[in-house]
Amino acid sequence: MSTTITIFNLVRDGLERVEQKMRETPRLVGGGERVPPHPVLNDALEYLVSTGGKRLRPALTLLVSHIFPAEPERVVSLAAAIELLHTATLVHDDLIDGALLRRGHTTLNATWTPAATVLTGDYFFARAADLAAQTKSMQVIRRFSHTLMVICSGEIKQLFDKRAGLNRQGYYDRIYAKTAALFAAATESAAVLGNAPELAVAALREYGEQLGMAFQIVDDVLDFVGEESNMGKPVGGDLQSGLITLPTLWFLEQHQDHELLAKILDNGHQDDASVQEAVNIIRQSGAIEATLDEARQFIRRSQAALEMLSPGVYRDALWELSDFVVERNR
Repeated sequence: MSTTITIFNLVRDGLERVEQKMRETPRLVGGGERVPPHPVLNDALEYLVSTGGKRLRPALTLLVSHIFPAEPERVVSLAAAIELLHTATLVHDDLIDGALLRRGHTTLNATWTPAATVLTGDYFFARAADLAAQTKSMQVIRRFSHTLMVICSGEIKQLFDKRAGLNRQGYYDRIYAKTAALFAAATESAAVLGNAPELAVAALREYGEQLGMAFQIVDDVLDFVGEESNMGKPVGGDLQSGLITLPTLWFLEQHQDHELLAKILDNGHQDDASVQEAVNIIRQSGAIEATLDEARQFIRRSQAALEMLSPGVYRDALWELSDFVVERNR
């Protein structure tokens, strides 16, 4: 059994190149001449890249590219595009949610105006699209644009129809748009760049999608059981904002008329004591283990999708990375 460290070591050099690609300053054409982006955009990008997460999405892209090799520079551009798209969505998410911390670091909207934050997120979206175009694959570019539309549509649905999360399908639709669509884009697009057979492209898309669903479910569990020092954000934040995730949904299926949960979800932004009480009730109800069991079902489906690929160190790394998604603690 490998560890996440050894798995990421397989693509360490590629990840370093992805970091460099993300930090590159493009020369923008304007007024008939090339002009640099405003300095605050470079500062914001440097801050976000330096405080970034595990780089799971670009790691998936790079692992697939070792199974179906493509021109390295195009692969690096794809992986950087995927991660920068993810970064851009976080900038907008933090503004929408009013989040002041992410991964223990101050968010842009904690110190910037909403207008500056939105425009910076927009710039990152555009920069990510430029990187996707550098793959020189129309199929990848279309997948990238479709994924961005899915993500934005999902955010709009969450804003206008929070109560849709009161059923399983509404929850699944939301986390697909929020997380799984981008995982699927990473693995599918890498296979496309490597000219993989259509069946392999479909299998790797399925792998990414199922893995992304499990990843978000575990993320939602950690909002109840994680340590704030590890997560870099308050425990119970989703519940406090009135967002229904799978642990809460599972609990409500067993206790439909629970007064405290109904009050929190109807009004949102309840006092910390009420939210903590609700978090403890859900923790002790069996909802957490039931939710993790569901995440494991998605993991099994992700691994089943890999079975049509030939065994090898990189396919095995994808397989084992699925297991770590459920076992992670942040």
